[in-house]
Amino acid sequence: MEITDVTAVTVDMPLVDIDERLGIGPYVTNHGCLESMERVLVRVDTDEGVSGWGEMRVFLSPAATESILEDGVGPMIQGQSPFEIERLRRQVFVEYTNVDMFFSAVETACWDIVGKTLDRPVYELLGGWTAPSQGSQQHRQVSDGDSTSPDAVPVAFCLGILPLDESRVKAREALEAGFDVLKTKAGKDWRADVERISAMHDEVGGQLEFRLDPNQGWTLDQAVRVGAMLEDEGIYLQYMEQPIRVDAHRSLSRLRQRLRQPIAPNEDTYISHNIQSLVEAGAMDVGVIDLTPAGGISGLRQQAAVLEDAGVPFTHHCAFDLGIRTAAILHAFIGIPGFSLPPDSTYYGWEDDVIESPFEVSDGCLPAPRGPGLGISVDEDAVEEYRIS
Repeated sequence: MEITDVTAVTVDMPLVDIDERLGIGPYVTNHGCLESMERVLVRVDTDEGVSGWGEMRVFLSPAATESILEDGVGPMIQGQSPFEIERLRRQVFVEYTNVDMFFSAVETACWDIVGKTLDRPVYELLGGWTAPSQGSQQHRQVSDGDSTSPDAVPVAFCLGILPLDESRVKAREALEAGFDVLKTKAGKDWRADVERISAMHDEVGGQLEFRLDPNQGWTLDQAVRVGAMLEDEGIYLQYMEQPIRVDAHRSLSRLRQRLRQPIAPNEDTYISHNIQSLVEAGAMDVGVIDLTPAGGISGLRQQAAVLEDAGVPFTHHCAFDLGIRTAAILHAFIGIPGFSLPPDSTYYGWEDDVIESPFEVSDGCLPAPRGPGLGISVDEDAVEEYRIS
């Protein structure tokens, strides 16, 4: 089997309005406001008629991202076997560029092809489902005869920056929908961030755990004050995500020493070798990793091994993922050992999807994937409906 072509198409998918149940749009962050999100869908074709799918976000522009995939990455791997995923990942190299983020969607598509060809789900190809340790909530499971298999994956509800009253409403909605964890973005006004977390904590009577993500938006002293003020109110976050700028590992280590709030680098993990540096610096309580900058599922597995060996718990980041990348994340989460905290997700916040059988978020969970490959089929009509010309 040989790869014959790589094609990319960009869709723009609207978010469910904030006034609707579990709606999150417009989604306000430290860097902007989203009412829809552009996603690049990548198809890898083979000479035996088996195709696989991947997905990534837009970088610079849809045309630029599509061109890098079709005119750059595609020719590098044409004529080669999609089964040789690790070799392909190490072969794709562009000087001065982290090409991993562009190869990731192609790599995911190769896993999809291999799974379809062998009639096995990707998580089995990764080694199969490993039962979580006692007390872990990373999976909810059902029994099937004498065996036990994963049934659902709890996910964290993600929320943009909202006024206090609206934040309270959304926290109550998340709790009533079965979520255990709520992640909220933070802004330049760190005092307002403390007030929002406190209001949501009060609204749900402490029944939700919280993640707070300012996207590098605070200085070290501001992060110290946020963490200390929340401690004074008896609020202990599940983690504080990338509170200060990247490549400040010693500062993250000092912050970790000064607070009892767990510190979780995210953007800092986008360069793979940073993970070892963060571990050695004692700069992380939790790792928040992402298959796109990692270069795909193979790169994610490599990062996970470093974190697991270091005894650092970790979870997966969300980048407004449609059904293709959501499926890939679920397979990785189930098939790669060491994931111990619910991954972030905004899947419930899409108005539609580009797969034929969209996932249903139930009781704060996404269903564990089934079927060969990624276990999804792309709805070509939906792709055309939301396609950016």
